[in-house]
Amino acid sequence: MVFGSNASGEGFLSKMRDGLKKTRRRLQEGFEAIVDFSSSDEEAFEELEALLVQSDMGARVATEVLDELRRELSSREASEREQIFSRLGALLSEKIRCDDRDRQLLLSSDPAVIMLVGVNGVGKTTSAAKLAHLLKERGRKPLLGASDTFRAAAIEQLRIWGDRLGVDVISHDFGADPAAVAFDSIKAARARGADTVILDTAGRLHTRHNLMEELAKINRVVQRETGCPPDETLLVVDATTGQNALRQVEMFAGAVAPTGIILTKLDGTAKGGIVIAIEAESGLRVKLVGLGEGLSDLEPFVEEGFVRALLGLEE
Repeated sequence: MVFGSNASGEGFLSKMRDGLKKTRRRLQEGFEAIVDFSSSDEEAFEELEALLVQSDMGARVATEVLDELRRELSSREASEREQIFSRLGALLSEKIRCDDRDRQLLLSSDPAVIMLVGVNGVGKTTSAAKLAHLLKERGRKPLLGASDTFRAAAIEQLRIWGDRLGVDVISHDFGADPAAVAFDSIKAARARGADTVILDTAGRLHTRHNLMEELAKINRVVQRETGCPPDETLLVVDATTGQNALRQVEMFAGAVAPTGIILTKLDGTAKGGIVIAIEAESGLRVKLVGLGEGLSDLEPFVEEGFVRALLGLEE
């Protein structure tokens, strides 16, 4: 099954407009404060570059986009401010444009397995619950596996979410083998008719090496039991951490080969440009975004809607 956005994106756009208001306000006000634009006005371009970097799009993206904008302006006699801002949006959209399938959850195993990875504090456990809710809304039967056995609070939190959602939760005692939880979760899914296993994993052990070894062990167990690696290994990243999110992507990318990103707390940051920086720098695609505290506030990512909401552009 290919699982992704099944609508026009208008619901997403409405939530995204509200969630990105801090970033959008900064960009719009900064853009309006720039006195004039022309291909030779270096001061204006430096100010615009600073705006993009402050929204955490990254220096490389800002430079590449503005170089292209400068080239386009040099071939025109004049451009209206609104046209320039709109063209900026188009250039940013190109940075994150991809095939629709790259943003979808590809769930083909029986049961399909989704492993959530990431550092502590980014919202993995809550994202697991929200993802279970989203899958349930789309007609699937998820099961949650509490493979973060190094935090008793995470196990209990997942159990509470499971009760609230009406979703089975497989858990062991605090300190148990996380891979054993993954094994039992897959067995339980088959016995109970669940079609999707969502594994919440630890974000911190005594050393980074130990963490990556534990995640690799879970991956091996999944492969042994289903005949393939997890259908999706989603790296959960907190948008409010800004450029630190890029370092987290680098840390996990070399060890567990994430298939995509869940970006949480996008509604609480003035640095929404981190979406563009992550995708441009890592090549990983943001598949889901958290836009609030409610169960229904985890949304499949829609790239065109994101850029429109980021800059406040109309259709």
